[in-house]
Amino acid sequence: MKKGINIWSFKKESTTASCIELASRAGFDGIELSLNTEGELGLQASDKDIYCIQSQLDAAGMEIAGLATGLYWNYSMTCAEPSKRQKAIDICKKQLELASAFGVDAILVIPGAVHVSFIAGSEVVPYDIAYERAAEAIAELVPYAASAGVSIAIENVWNDFLLSPLELRQFIDEQGSDYVGSYFDVGNVVSHGFPEQWISILGSRIKKVHVKDYRRKAGGLHGFVDLLAGDVNYPAVVQALRDIGYDGYLTAEMLPSYTHHTEQLIYNTSAALDVILGRSQQ
Repeated sequence: MKKGINIWSFKKESTTASCIELASRAGFDGIELSLNTEGELGLQASDKDIYCIQSQLDAAGMEIAGLATGLYWNYSMTCAEPSKRQKAIDICKKQLELASAFGVDAILVIPGAVHVSFIAGSEVVPYDIAYERAAEAIAELVPYAASAGVSIAIENVWNDFLLSPLELRQFIDEQGSDYVGSYFDVGNVVSHGFPEQWISILGSRIKKVHVKDYRRKAGGLHGFVDLLAGDVNYPAVVQALRDIGYDGYLTAEMLPSYTHHTEQLIYNTSAALDVILGRSQQ
């Protein structure tokens, strides 16, 4: 398996080039980029923008580990407002386009929400309606994914939706396409489950993996801690991934960054991943 790190782990004001360079110095194999509204990799990103970022990756000897986006928190596939649902679908189409250009095989997609507790005023969508809307949106996107040669990988997040591995497996299988799978986030299930069980149940549906750690006693968003500082049983997680034949990226998504000496988070995360993957000579 390879070591990756998500660009959200860096200081907000960092440029893409500086994040790539730091990730390379810290020993990562790749970096996961994010589609944003504007900026270096915005919704209007051109071939020139893609070439520029790819040149930065090549110069640093880095790969692009994946393509995420935070835009689904603003535009949900399950929203009551049709225009916002369409915007979410359009965002996914742009992700697929960019991922194909970068040679990324799967994108991170949030298929909507029943409710998002950490966003004030978040809409509450009836669960059955959320399921229907999400399934309809993903079905519409499958042909675009197939054309791009890029999988739609659904991430398990704190959205009060697809709350068990059995339900997520069913949702994926109902699409009937190899271009729909799971972007499994290890840390996101610790508050209500065991990631190694999710991995075994989802199996080959897992396209990509996010890693973080979580301390149950802390609870809420404060429960997210540095890798190896929480309750994730990483030996069991890695064994479960090996058992299903996963050999792709483990991409660290570390939020929030350190208040001071923020670059140290990147080095600490790289070192922790070496231990998790058995690369370290402790």
